[in-house]
Amino acid sequence: MNASHENDEELSLYRDMVQRFLNQEVLPHYEQWEKDHIMPREFWRTMGQAGMLLVDMPPEYGAAGASFAVSQMIQDEMGLLGLAGLATGYNIHANIVGPYIYNLGTTEQQEQWLPRMISGDVVGALAMTEPGAGSDLAALRTSAIRDGDEYIINGSKIFISNGIHADLVVVAAKTDPKAGAKGVSLFLVDASLPGFSRGSKIEKIGQHSSDTAELFFSDLRVPASALLGQEGKGFAHMMQELPRERLGCAVLAIGSAQGALNLTCDYVKERKAFGQSISQFQNTRFKLAELKTELELCKAMFDQHMAKFAAGTMTVEDAAMIKYATTEMQVKMVNECLQLFGGYGYTDEYPISRFYRDARIQTIYAGTSEIMKEVIARGILGR
Repeated sequence: MNASHENDEELSLYRDMVQRFLNQEVLPHYEQWEKDHIMPREFWRTMGQAGMLLVDMPPEYGAAGASFAVSQMIQDEMGLLGLAGLATGYNIHANIVGPYIYNLGTTEQQEQWLPRMISGDVVGALAMTEPGAGSDLAALRTSAIRDGDEYIINGSKIFISNGIHADLVVVAAKTDPKAGAKGVSLFLVDASLPGFSRGSKIEKIGQHSSDTAELFFSDLRVPASALLGQEGKGFAHMMQELPRERLGCAVLAIGSAQGALNLTCDYVKERKAFGQSISQFQNTRFKLAELKTELELCKAMFDQHMAKFAAGTMTVEDAAMIKYATTEMQVKMVNECLQLFGGYGYTDEYPISRFYRDARIQTIYAGTSEIMKEVIARGILGR
């Protein structure tokens, strides 16, 4: 059996398990989580017990040692079912914070955090965005000043996914305020430390079951061993990890778009107007044909970039293109699909409304579409 067949078989086995898990452990409760505007903290341990977290980490930490494709597939399945709030929190924990520690951390840091992230005993968050900085990471104001064998962190972060439940936060802070982007460093911050606090949960248009918070650091002292990677290399480290983060946004976009399309195709075949199924109207047929084509183009682009990522050849420009293309397609898809539901699409009774609400953030977080276009343009034209 060749490697691709082994990968296909592995993916198929995991997909069956994931589908069963989501149907049994998530779907019966998800509407309540959406109404509560947060999912239970204990559910992270439920995912850990099911072997769903950091699946592509090595077995010595308690993970499955599966491929990155399996981790992506999990988010794809969440997207198909309209579980974007869960998928976003999952992506931060399993596809961003975990790999940051594995790729940049010391052996001690890996042993301290990865097993507990895999079990769900520790929830991870990534704290970059600030109230006054947005996508401009070089303009960070959170500071980390060296004081003997410690760093003292002061500042705040906003729109932090998993911020309410987080036990561990990867914090970007300025260790050299005069050095711009070259003065940024990353730290592993234990949320139980004195000086760490959270604001109230931020209420959002969509993705209600994902928790989002503002975080505050007031003379928070971390040991020098909490530095993740090299001092002053934080910006470079973030650029190194961006391809994986943006592939996570892309797979959620594709899964969610497919899920919205599936719902809409079922609906238009059942719904009648003017004495016939609305699936027979030319507008319906042509609109769905256009959407299906755009989705398939994005799937092909995604497969190409996954192959590049696996080969270690995916660039920052590639990551910007896949994130931009797929998330813009998703927003268009859910908008057009909701239109075909008519007034019913605007009610909570029909799940297409949640697909619509949840999609909008995808062109904003992890780098806005405008920033993606600038990154792509720099690859073509330079600065």
